[in-house]
Amino acid sequence: MQHILKIVIAIGVVLAIIMALVSRGGGDENQVTVYSARIESLVKPLLDEFEDETGIQVNLLTGSGDGLLTRLQQEGRNSPADVFITVDAGRLQRAKDADLFQAVESIDLSDNIPAHLRDAENEWFGLSMRARPIFYAHDRVDPSELSDYLALADEQWRGRICVRSSDNVYNQSLVAGMIAHHGEEVTEQWIRGLVENFARNPVGGDRDQLHAVASGQCDIAIANTYYFGGMSASDERNNQETVSQLSIHWPAQGEGEQGVHVNVSGIGLLRYAQNKDNAIRLMEFLAGAQAQSSYAQRNQEYPVRSDAAPSSITEAWGEFRADDLPISTLGENNAAAVRLMNRAGWR
Repeated sequence: MQHILKIVIAIGVVLAIIMALVSRGGGDENQVTVYSARIESLVKPLLDEFEDETGIQVNLLTGSGDGLLTRLQQEGRNSPADVFITVDAGRLQRAKDADLFQAVESIDLSDNIPAHLRDAENEWFGLSMRARPIFYAHDRVDPSELSDYLALADEQWRGRICVRSSDNVYNQSLVAGMIAHHGEEVTEQWIRGLVENFARNPVGGDRDQLHAVASGQCDIAIANTYYFGGMSASDERNNQETVSQLSIHWPAQGEGEQGVHVNVSGIGLLRYAQNKDNAIRLMEFLAGAQAQSSYAQRNQEYPVRSDAAPSSITEAWGEFRADDLPISTLGENNAAAVRLMNRAGWR
């Protein structure tokens, strides 16, 4: 009887160990859980395609980038999430600094995503790219007057520029890029001149800046291309009226200049992912040419790989030379950018 009891106890111990391993990292072999700062309508069609192709169930939770980052920190090793999708290198770097990601060794990801559009230690990878050029009212601005970002601080633009607040991570990343190229002293002086040229106190998002130019509140605006692309694809009358009055200037295109500031939406494998293999498989799928083209068509962003087709809308804007600064630098310089923006009065 004692012999049988020992066997039962041994079996119980083994089962307990197996259950512990499953709960810690084995996960359900047929699922993957995604926390996404991109709205559901943008990412779910691609996740549905992944489900259909692989049979792996995708559990999706959407929310704000900062809110999800805080949630992941609070959940720690108990988080059900396997991957985190968010926008801007600044937020991706914050997640890395919070020790939320783990490195991924994947030939597919390394081959398909350019080195400057992913983390140097492969803890996150860019999935789509957007540019932040200058938009201008073509009936009030001669494009020959426009050049690079630094020139936006010139007196000729006094009271003519619209841009959103310094709280916005897109602007923080633009300033972070300026610091990388020009240093803190020049960048601070540039910010001071830019602020003096604001047509109004910063208010609203990028679309609001574009509408403000069209309505005559200002003559030029700094905004992300995918907002303009979404407005171009829209059937709404006010969007179409705004688009018809604006043109794009690609700044800093001269020899030796930095090129157009670009940023990414990206993805990282979470440190406590319970479905690691499925998560990496999803990351590789999203970096594939078909998924890249599909996403570009839906959201008017640029693919991160050169062999993926852009949308007809973005293609019609023409080619430009993008800044090839390592995107991770934008996150690394974020704190310095915020400090300079506050000191120079960009609110």
